[in-house]
Amino acid sequence: MSNFSRRAVLGAGIALASTPHVVLSNSGDETVELWPGTPPGATHASIARKVDDQSRDPARPDRWISGIDRPVLVVRRPAQPNGAAVLVVPGGGYWFLSYDNEGISQADWLNARGITAFILLYRLPNEGWQQRENVPLQDAQRAMRLIRSRAQHFGIMPDRVGVLGFSAGGHLAGSLATCHAESVYTPVDEADRFPARPDIAGLIYPVISLDAPFTHGGSRAALLGQNPTEASRKARSVEHRVTADTPPAFLMHAADDGTVPVANSLALFQAMQAKARPAALHIFERGGHGFGVRLPASEPASAWPELFAAFAARQRIFAQQQN
Repeated sequence: MSNFSRRAVLGAGIALASTPHVVLSNSGDETVELWPGTPPGATHASIARKVDDQSRDPARPDRWISGIDRPVLVVRRPAQPNGAAVLVVPGGGYWFLSYDNEGISQADWLNARGITAFILLYRLPNEGWQQRENVPLQDAQRAMRLIRSRAQHFGIMPDRVGVLGFSAGGHLAGSLATCHAESVYTPVDEADRFPARPDIAGLIYPVISLDAPFTHGGSRAALLGQNPTEASRKARSVEHRVTADTPPAFLMHAADDGTVPVANSLALFQAMQAKARPAALHIFERGGHGFGVRLPASEPASAWPELFAAFAARQRIFAQQQN
């Protein structure tokens, strides 16, 4: 997917064309529905699932997903698990989810390091849900609690569970890190007794602020509507929600990002410093937006997974790599 095509959709909030149903997980993948019944805030019987493959190469799909009425976790297990786990949150401006580029491809490199990956297919706020501003966070909190409640089943350690989000998924991951204790839904079962706080947050070219002057307009419109109040903008701006309990954060951005300005990552890094919270910020000269792990190795920004893994190892969340 080119930066131009992604930028056009994210900036304008264009609805995706419906395509025939595509199986989203491999036959060996486990899927876990987040909610035992109808998700909170439902105002309709169902939403039509839409899958739009942006790729011209059948061997390398690049699917954009919308119409998610039954949010799920797609579980990708490593061959040799080491107990660490990551909730992977694809982006898409809250208009769609970039499933392959910011979901499957991320699970692949995490699995190679022995880390169990949980790809979150979360509900999109502009698809008719009540309290739209809370809908993605409801799913993210519930996902983290479910992962911890079934830690033994998944073969993971409940105190080594991170979150990794991209673009608008970075906004959701950052919201989970800063608003994990906020009550955004009524508990539905015993899993909701578990904490939703991630042990570490990786935020890759993230949307952070929903306030002027450097917000990403498409993400803000999808989450809050066209004319949000100042109070609602600040309530869902991650940099305003950092506390002494915010987990360590890793931020990565390209200086030439023409979709989500690098000022977003700078704002959160400064907020983390102000609260004396552990944080690392890596800004690269070029890379654009939405590249996931698909940059050529010659580009310095392609090194971000290694940098994130090293940061997570210093925080004792990931295992130290053996030389």
